[in-house]
Amino acid sequence: MPGPLQRLNDLVTTGRLEPDPAQIVVARALDELSRRLERWRPGNNLLTRLRANGTAAPAGLYIHGGIGGGKTMLMDLFFEGVRFSPRRRLHFHEFMAEVHDLIAAARAAVDGDPIPSVARRIAREARLLCFDELHVTDIADAMILGRLFKGMFESQVVVVCTSNVPPSELYRNGLNRQLFLPFLDLIGERMTVLELAAAKDFRLAKLAGRDLYFTPLGATADYRIREVFERLTGQAKGAALELPVRSRKLLIPEAAMGVARFHFSDLCEKPLGAADYLHIAHAFHTVLIEGVPRLTPARRNEARRLINLVDTLYDNRVCLVVSADAEPHELYPTGDGARLFERTASRLIEMRSAAYLASRLDRLPPSAGPLATGAVMPAAGARTARR
Repeated sequence: MPGPLQRLNDLVTTGRLEPDPAQIVVARALDELSRRLERWRPGNNLLTRLRANGTAAPAGLYIHGGIGGGKTMLMDLFFEGVRFSPRRRLHFHEFMAEVHDLIAAARAAVDGDPIPSVARRIAREARLLCFDELHVTDIADAMILGRLFKGMFESQVVVVCTSNVPPSELYRNGLNRQLFLPFLDLIGERMTVLELAAAKDFRLAKLAGRDLYFTPLGATADYRIREVFERLTGQAKGAALELPVRSRKLLIPEAAMGVARFHFSDLCEKPLGAADYLHIAHAFHTVLIEGVPRLTPARRNEARRLINLVDTLYDNRVCLVVSADAEPHELYPTGDGARLFERTASRLIEMRSAAYLASRLDRLPPSAGPLATGAVMPAAGARTARR
């Protein structure tokens, strides 16, 4: 299969993309990494890796830049074409949710620090890891990343990732950030950092608005959300369900036919995290969220959860329908994480586009939805009526 540079040129030649010199620079770097991976023969044990004639793992890539510049597209072109295995491509939130599950299991099986054994297990499953949207806001993630990536690199895992910010901006002003700095040193030592300085947000340039985002809040928005739910499910009301998440039960206030309906407070005012949002994304092909307010700096926790939620739904190509107090770029203009929220606003707009909906349809299985898979259970005594 052609490398990412050739595939990018083909997309430009056929008119599907506009030419951009910054994308070409990154595509060339991905091309070179692809060739190195195809020549590389990783060692299977520590002795092999320490031999003088052993082959060192190629340096990974950390690709950062503004929203909509094509970072994810280029990484996907690389991942789809590289002749190297085992490999995995996933969202960084999803990866960290898996890591925390593995750490919990390892603690029950080994004495001492479980992270080295978790890193070795990750290496057995994938020698090439591609992460989309690496950003760190959770202190639990920040405190383990240095040790985790050190173990992964020692086990010859090659990492390619995208991020909106350069490494120096990761977890900026975070609690105990000095303990996070060794992770940044590892990035500098084991990865090549590239900036994708695209001329414009290509995602926004090609958007076509759809009736999937209703503003301002009020009777009209309430009616439109209800109308969408009825049109998708063929019924006026769904049932409350409980979704198993680890050892807990996550309440889904209303669901039917693979469609889930929430209020903003259900998802962002409660202490939910990446694992909860991933289970929702895997259980439902469409999510409706009502009552998204304008967020002030004092509501930074709700803003952070909304960022994580939208990232997870976007990466899993879930259809999102929203009623909100303002347009996406006006929901959280100032406060801790407001810069990161710019990407969330861009994605909220993109998720209304015909192109996004088309990509979502490609992923829908027959009889999609939680009731078809047995993934959820009716909530005991839960009211099915909305508030």
